[in-house]
Amino acid sequence: MVKIDPAILPRTSNVHYLGGKDYKELPAYLKGWEVATLLFADNESTKFISPTKTPEYLAAGNPVVSTPIRDVVRPYGDLKLVQIADNAADFGAAIATALTQREDADWRQRTDDYLATISWDQTWQDMVDLMLQRLAAKTPDAATAAGTQPAVKVSEVPLPDSAPRH
Repeated sequence: MVKIDPAILPRTSNVHYLGGKDYKELPAYLKGWEVATLLFADNESTKFISPTKTPEYLAAGNPVVSTPIRDVVRPYGDLKLVQIADNAADFGAAIATALTQREDADWRQRTDDYLATISWDQTWQDMVDLMLQRLAAKTPDAATAAGTQPAVKVSEVPLPDSAPRH
C-alpha cells in the first residue's frame, strides 16, 4: 500500500483495507492466512527490492505466492519454497499449488531447513569474516595474526548504544 493513492484501489465487499498495523500484530494476522502474497509492480523501483517479509511468512508456516522479484525468485522460487507468477492466470494456479503446500511435509521441512541457514546475525558474521579474510590477505602481519587468533563474533563487534541487538 506504500506509494499508492487510496482513491485508485478497488472497493468491493470482499476486499478490506486495514491500514497500518504495529509490527507485533503480524503473528496474529498470519495465523488466519492460508496463503501469503507478495504483489509488486514490475518497474525500476522494484528491480532490486528484497522483500524481508518472504522469510517471515515462510517461518509462520504460510505458503507464499510472489510476483517475480529477483530476490524472491532466487533463492526461494528456485528452491520451490515460494510460488512465482507474473500474470493473473499463473497467479491463480500458483495459489492453488500453494494451498496444497501447508500440508506437504517435504515442503515444510525444506523450508525450515533453508530458513535455519539465514539470519541477520549470520549475514553480519559472514560480512565480518569476509572483511577479516580480505584484510589478512592484504597485510602479511594480519594474515599471521588471523591464523592464531579466534574469529570475531557478532556479539564482540562494538555498536553504538542506539543500535538494536538481537
